[in-house]
Amino acid sequence: MIYEFSEKSSGFDQKGIYLLGFPFDGTASFRKGTVKGPDAIRRVSDGIETFSPYLHKDLEDFKVFDLGNLPLADCRDVEKTYNSGIEKFIQLTSNLNHSDHKLITLGGEHSISYAPLKKYLDYYEDLVVLHLDAHADLRNGYQGYHYSHASIIRRVLDNFKTKHELIQYGIRSGTKEEFTWMKENGTRCNSLMEFLSRVKDIPDTRPVYLTFDLDYFDPGIFPGTGTPEPGGEDFHSFIKLIKILNSKNFVGADIVELSPDLDSSDCSSVVATKVLRETILAMN
Repeated sequence: MIYEFSEKSSGFDQKGIYLLGFPFDGTASFRKGTVKGPDAIRRVSDGIETFSPYLHKDLEDFKVFDLGNLPLADCRDVEKTYNSGIEKFIQLTSNLNHSDHKLITLGGEHSISYAPLKKYLDYYEDLVVLHLDAHADLRNGYQGYHYSHASIIRRVLDNFKTKHELIQYGIRSGTKEEFTWMKENGTRCNSLMEFLSRVKDIPDTRPVYLTFDLDYFDPGIFPGTGTPEPGGEDFHSFIKLIKILNSKNFVGADIVELSPDLDSSDCSSVVATKVLRETILAMN
């Protein structure tokens, strides 16, 4: 199974945008199921139009390649499974050329974002990381896992250099310590207007990466996620961001935390697939 509007590929041998599934949910602490996220997006993609009325672009006009899913070790040891996925990601993306290839990684839980984010941070010395999420993900490990879905941004910050920047929005759940840190460091935007303004102010040539936890959306429109939080945003808030990113140096992204079995209507999978369509088009 591949994404409907793509060509199957085993490596980065052509210029274009590449999709890679990282089906891991070993540290999920409430409800699991995101391991099925990448293939759920592929499965419903045949019912999605190629044309975006928001960006006035069509997927048929661009090259998209599907690398399939990382083959994770089938074992009960969560850390071994996670580490095997990281190792396979590093191996598979060893010949990724940032001038010719852009990567969108499909989760899986949010912990999988560490691998692509580290790769992009190592390459771009002034990368801006946009973090859309319901949760701060700034804990120093959670439930015994250093690389937990609840500590992904903390682990990413371990790799930040002087010129790297983090901008967060949608966060409405976390510890007092996490909210204090975000306030002291000025990373969390308190309104959509503030967030969009900060993104607009990013110089057009500066590289931007989006890590998108789909529980950013309100559960009313996106129930298919492991840790839903009331008070989230709607789809149009995402489109407002995408219209800005369309004119920026949008270099990479990950889309995570779709748990399709938690929404029997498939609406969450459709929303995630449209998020992917707009993300692909904004990168072109």
